[in-house]
Amino acid sequence: MVMAVPIRTSMGPARMFRDPRLLTLTQWLSPAYPTGAFAWSHGLETAVAEGWAYDEDSLEGWLRDVISEGTGRMDAIWIIRSYGAETQEAVLEIHGLARAYAASAERLLEGERQGAAFVRVTRQVWALDLPDMIFPVALGRATRLADLPCAPCVALYLQGVCTNLVSAAQRLMPLGQTGAQRVLHRMMALCVMVAEEAAEQEPCSQSFLSDIAAMRHEIQKPRIFQS
Repeated sequence: MVMAVPIRTSMGPARMFRDPRLLTLTQWLSPAYPTGAFAWSHGLETAVAEGWAYDEDSLEGWLRDVISEGTGRMDAIWIIRSYGAETQEAVLEIHGLARAYAASAERLLEGERQGAAFVRVTRQVWALDLPDMIFPVALGRATRLADLPCAPCVALYLQGVCTNLVSAAQRLMPLGQTGAQRVLHRMMALCVMVAEEAAEQEPCSQSFLSDIAAMRHEIQKPRIFQS
């Protein structure tokens, strides 16, 4: 009888995973975290209706603009700035700026409702002193209070934005699971690059068609998403 011999590796659990705090970030930014992100398309519903995004390649182009030139990059900046704020008052000032930079009423509502949901759950589970704030600001502040690393938080947030929009696209256009995963795979490097560069940038959006789509969505009928 041949006995099974366990395979030993030279890398124990501590060496394989040096920073278990990353698991908290992946929990916060998982689609399973109850922020209600599934209800928002960030204007993508209008983009599909107008024929601006209609297949795998055009969706990827849309996401690249959002992440590198639009609200993705702006949100990365707000996360980093709120993470670096020394006081609650400074964070609330950043929150006010983030609200002012929202391109439309639905964009503001999206950030506020997801932020309120994130804050409510995170306060109860991690007992953090978090006031209600727009989502990226609340996330940056929570990451600082929980002593979690900022850079992975920003990259994971941007990946989460892409994941949510690709999921929305699967309900709006002919996009299969494999095509969806191809798009997400090709977005990884851009998410990392934007996360690395955001600390040196000023907030602004140059993804004009995305902003216009968000504005048009406010009067779009019929629609299935809140933005």
